[in-house]
Amino acid sequence: MMRAMMGGGGASKTLQLQLGSGQTNPAPAADHLPPSGLQAGPALPLLTPKPVQTQREEPREYDVPEQYQKPKGKMLIFWGCGERARPGQPYVIDFAKMASGQQNPATLFKGIDYRPMQPPSVQRNRTYGEWPNEKTRDLVPSNGSLVGAHTIRGNYSPEINFTLEEDQDFLGPINLTTNAKAPGGWVNLGWNLVGNAQAYYATAMGGDGDTVVMWTSSETQAAGFSNPDFLSQSDINRLVANKTLMGPAQKTCAVPKEVLDAAPSAIAQLVAYGGEANFVYPPRPQDPKVTWNQQWAVKVRYRSATGGILGQEMPNMGGGGRGGRAGMPGAPAQQPQQ
Repeated sequence: MMRAMMGGGGASKTLQLQLGSGQTNPAPAADHLPPSGLQAGPALPLLTPKPVQTQREEPREYDVPEQYQKPKGKMLIFWGCGERARPGQPYVIDFAKMASGQQNPATLFKGIDYRPMQPPSVQRNRTYGEWPNEKTRDLVPSNGSLVGAHTIRGNYSPEINFTLEEDQDFLGPINLTTNAKAPGGWVNLGWNLVGNAQAYYATAMGGDGDTVVMWTSSETQAAGFSNPDFLSQSDINRLVANKTLMGPAQKTCAVPKEVLDAAPSAIAQLVAYGGEANFVYPPRPQDPKVTWNQQWAVKVRYRSATGGILGQEMPNMGGGGRGGRAGMPGAPAQQPQQ
């Protein structure tokens, strides 16, 4: 993102692979064998992290500060595209009132209503491997492609084979084509439509030492923190339908004047969500009475993102930013980044 803000760097792609298994091996080892078009080498080693030993700390007595300083500051939350903030905005969270019990924190912080995905991890699986890792951090070249046959071979999992088609490649780069402050004080955001993107979501955050300002493009109240990296297909469909996310044909959004007035140097981010691709072996039996004993499952997740200073056109606007990202939990995870 910093390269893009300085007017260079262009689009980049990232790939994350995660393999989880219920099997164990005293010397776990696995490789993801990608198609040659990825141009990242013939084999990507899925390293199993070594267990981290934690030392038990003796209980400590903490000093109570002589003078307790009451929390101060506010959070201003705006939402929705438009030249002016809508009636009832901003929603104000007063930290002093929250500390004194006058505002209930449980009802204040409304994020996007979605179900977080559960990718493989050290905590969820008996054996886990990942790439990149501490031994291999190779990058995917900007012209690398996921299209073709993929194989995962390891000594703690069955062999996994699946093929990604042309429409399952890295999500394309998303670029801000417009990030201009209008004479009326609002900012007109514009971007290119990304092939295979199913939804868009814009956020901005700024403020000063005592005030935090957040804005999201959601038509329903949602604070711009803890935004999801990836979304399931069902969540994308639901969130587009209720206008939490912008649809795949939308390519403009105005950030209200009041957001700029409260945070003149806010950081903006724009994300394109590309859904997912799923593979399971063996396929579901046609007879519902037959037990479906799955040997392996692969999920490929996609996103693309870019950002910059809200209201400040950057050199080479439309050519920089962070591009698509993809992730394959279950076996691989891909991340294209603009």
